[in-house]
Amino acid sequence: MQKIVLQGIAYDDKSSYLRGTAKAPPVIRESYRSISANYYAENGMEILPEIFEDVGDITPNQYFDIEDFTKSNLNKKFRLITLGGDHSITYPVFRAFQNQKGPVDILHIDAHADLYNEFGGDPYSHACPFARIMEEGLASRLVQVGIRTMTRHQQEQADRFSSEVIPSAGFSTAALPEFKNPLYLSLDMDALDPAYAPGISHYEPGGLTSRQVIDIIQHINMPLLGADIVEYNPTRDINQMTGMLCAKFLKEISAKMLEFA
Repeated sequence: MQKIVLQGIAYDDKSSYLRGTAKAPPVIRESYRSISANYYAENGMEILPEIFEDVGDITPNQYFDIEDFTKSNLNKKFRLITLGGDHSITYPVFRAFQNQKGPVDILHIDAHADLYNEFGGDPYSHACPFARIMEEGLASRLVQVGIRTMTRHQQEQADRFSSEVIPSAGFSTAALPEFKNPLYLSLDMDALDPAYAPGISHYEPGGLTSRQVIDIIQHINMPLLGADIVEYNPTRDINQMTGMLCAKFLKEISAKMLEFA
């Protein structure tokens, strides 16, 4: 049986507004196992718990403990899914991931570009991970989907790093590019309109629908080697709606990974 390594990063020290995303990993697992749903993805694949090599969660003492934890969990034969946590975790996770997997493209789904050189004096803020990734040359290509908060500085950064930005306004899967390299997917739950995902820290109206995000995942046409689901804040959720949506995305991402395994 093909396996997917599942790890959780219970960390929100780099959040610029609210805390709470550190509580997300166990809630996403609980939602995934909820008897209100089943384990099937939309392609008919059953994403059973046995598919996951679940290594549990870490609550890091230091930021770069995240990179060390990820290194210890990487397996050359298996894909990797990380449950966050705020979006700052993507940089150390991806550093560990890229060192083993080699050149990959990033598909980043988010309301925010997260390209600040620093935010609030912190270069490792959850508003900065893709600036760190791109300035180190860790990704071959960065495609950012759902963006609707682009500042002048972030546009300058996007130009600097040749980021391909696809805004949420007028979004269609036809706008998605054809990738040529294996992919890493970073999914920030505030990419969705708050009507679909109330359990987030930053409400940015005008976002993607649940269906659109699922369609983006299903549209992936290259091997999906790694992914993270971040910025789910259970303390803001309503009836675990967003937790169940995270679980839905977990199944769809896993199905896509296994499709190319």
